Amino acid sequence: MTEQTPPGATPAPAPTNTMAILSLVAGIAGLSLLPFVGSVVAVILGPIAKRDIAASSGAQTGEGLATAGTILGWVGIGLTVLGVCITGVAVLLPLLLGLGLWGADSASSSLLSLAAFA
Repeated sequence: MTEQTPPGATPAPAPTNTMAILSLVAGIAGLSLLPFVGSVVAVILGPIAKRDIAASSGAQTGEGLATAGTILGWVGIGLTVLGVCITGVAVLLPLLLGLGLWGADSASSSLLSLAAFA
């Protein structure tokens, strides 16, 4: 026996893929609570969810959620890389220029005060 919907009734909607939901949640978390880790999880789960949805032949939905999660994941990874680069330049550039972390004046006075105690 096959189940048929009675006349006038709407069929039940297809369920949303769980990995698509998790990809979106991880993408949002990667931009807020779990930088980089959440973004990497979103980038991994998004394409897996899309593949599962395509293989289900319409039995599952959520392709848009998976796409959004993947995009948010890549944005989070890009912002993390950008932040690391900016931090690296902000720390290394003064060191390379001989300024130290607090400028040349405080570095030389720190060395002088240390030499006075030696």
